[in-house]
Amino acid sequence: MVSAGTHTSVLVEEIELDRSNPRIRKFLEMYPQDPTPEQIFLALGAGNDEDMGSSTSTTFEKLKQSIISNGGIIQPIILNKRKDGSLVCVEGNTRVALYKHFTRTNVKGNWTHIPSLVHDEIDEASVHAIRLQVHLVGPRPWDPYSKAKYLFELRTQEHLPFATIVDYCGGRQTEVVETINAYSDMEEFYRPVLGEDGDFDTTRFSGFVELQKSGIKQAITAAGFDLTDFARWIHENKLYPLQKVRVLPRILRNDKAREIFLKHGARKAEAVLEKPDLNRTLQEAEIGQLGRALVNRIASLPYEEQQRIRADPGGDTAQALVDAQSELVKLLEWLRLSS
Repeated sequence: MVSAGTHTSVLVEEIELDRSNPRIRKFLEMYPQDPTPEQIFLALGAGNDEDMGSSTSTTFEKLKQSIISNGGIIQPIILNKRKDGSLVCVEGNTRVALYKHFTRTNVKGNWTHIPSLVHDEIDEASVHAIRLQVHLVGPRPWDPYSKAKYLFELRTQEHLPFATIVDYCGGRQTEVVETINAYSDMEEFYRPVLGEDGDFDTTRFSGFVELQKSGIKQAITAAGFDLTDFARWIHENKLYPLQKVRVLPRILRNDKAREIFLKHGARKAEAVLEKPDLNRTLQEAEIGQLGRALVNRIASLPYEEQQRIRADPGGDTAQALVDAQSELVKLLEWLRLSS
């Protein structure tokens, strides 16, 4: 349980950057002198989903100019007051660095004190809880890749149990597992494909999330390919948009579609696949009717048919069910009807 904390104005020069933050630790070790605010911002992966169309430097400049225009920050930073009285910035390292930079460069304004929420001697578990609440479910979310990186580090370096991570950030354990595995696969297979001079495009991360869905990896292996091939397809835009990863099992099982895919990509390959035969009644049914019909059909599904679907996770039926689940989960979350 994180203590309530105290709202106050703190002398900026007394605040230490959080060198234990896994998003910034390695960066600060590389630049021990005094990293610039922009370098800290980039190290934290602070651009969020809404800014994916902009460069990170542009996003940083927006933050900088917003603080100058408003004469300060609106949302207080979060500090941990340790037993020795020192103050460590748990959330808001970039803003602290900007205040210090404004003071050194004589930017007009009062930058000596910064609005803060100060907690007394919070433990490491509470620090993780604050970061996850602010950046995974809060008003300033990290981009999906940065979220995954942090969750991966919590799991593999801090050795936090999955249940604890889920408690911190909400959602379901399967989502957390998928996110961590997607990050691991992207680092292991996508980064080497780029080579030393390649531009690591974190916006491709959602393709590796789709890769974790049931039957995708099995279909790739069954067709004689591996995850390095998959990473290359992502890099070469053969799976664009990235939701096309869901169609990959059907494409790879069809000789003609597979040939077209390897030459021209998933969009053209999908065009030669057989479209599902939906009669007019199904197409015009209300979504509630379809939901009830699916529930009834699943409830009466013979065991033999269940076994057949289970034995072929890359098959059309299995993939249709996976796609339906994915879309249904997104809809329910948007409608705020999911538990």
